[in-house]
Amino acid sequence: MKQSFSRLKVYMLGMVSFLLVLPSMLSGCSQETTKEGTATPANGKDVTLVIGAYSIAKDALADIVPKFEREWKAKTGQTVQFQESYEASGTQARAIIGGFEADVTLLAMEGDVDKLVKAGLVNKQWRDTPDHGMVTRSIVVLGTREGNPLGIHDFGDLTKPGVKVLYPNPQTSGGAQWDINAIYGTGLKLSEKQGKKDPAYAKAFLEKVHRNVESLDKSGRASMAAFEYGVGDVVVTYENELLARIRQGIKYDIIIPEYTIKIENPVAVVDEYVDQHGTREVAEAFVDYLRSKEAQTVFADYGFRPVNEEVFKANEGHYPIPTGLFDISYLGGWNEVRQTLYSKKGVWYQVLASL
Repeated sequence: MKQSFSRLKVYMLGMVSFLLVLPSMLSGCSQETTKEGTATPANGKDVTLVIGAYSIAKDALADIVPKFEREWKAKTGQTVQFQESYEASGTQARAIIGGFEADVTLLAMEGDVDKLVKAGLVNKQWRDTPDHGMVTRSIVVLGTREGNPLGIHDFGDLTKPGVKVLYPNPQTSGGAQWDINAIYGTGLKLSEKQGKKDPAYAKAFLEKVHRNVESLDKSGRASMAAFEYGVGDVVVTYENELLARIRQGIKYDIIIPEYTIKIENPVAVVDEYVDQHGTREVAEAFVDYLRSKEAQTVFADYGFRPVNEEVFKANEGHYPIPTGLFDISYLGGWNEVRQTLYSKKGVWYQVLASL
């Protein structure tokens, strides 16, 4: 673990340096540069839309974006081109706040969008949609090698000696916070089963799991990549990450614990930047398209649980509902979670300090 944290410190110093130069690198994102080197303003015939998304959304958007480009062209006659950035959710949110002029952002959790609201970049009414601002759902699951050689069945098995666990760093990754919320919430559920919902028990449970963590990567996608390279015995991750890889022919077992958390991923127009770029119409149309039957079917193909009810019903056989499934409200909501788990004196940092 000490070596993992040393590597993490080196990475974070590098990322800080990268973020300092990122705004100057991307300051021209609202324009399209042609082969001749000239720039086409966003309010001209063609338009460029800048997307800042969390890493796990990348593969699905690779299929969705061309479909929208064709639909928009047929509908309006206008060519829309995309510039896309994919990073860990927390890193992406900080980049947008720091000057990366994304028109639309897809992030791992609503708390990261709230940071953009606080920075004055996103309208505080961003949740005012039938889906409460969300575009995809999932659950936290466990991934093992084919055949589940260690006989992993739930989060409790991750506390056993010798089990090497992977999940990313919650300081950079929204996916990691979902993972840790699932483990901590499982501890609360287990204590409640014994008669009392006990935060001290949940903290001790999280600490036991974390003692077996092999490394902390910057994002859910990086953590999954490490697992693919042979690191660790079990990866704590989004259900859709494993389903997408199984679809590609990679042999993993998906373990759905009795107790786990429902994940909800938001999308938002970055109001400050679309108004600067003159891209509001196409940005809002793209966000609407992401909730359409066509786009939601693509998300389902990549293992996400759709927010579109018609698409969900067509695929619900692929999405088992754990008997002890809970959502963020069980932990008191995101404001409570940020304070209880991820503040400077929160549970997560107490766990780190105890190792």
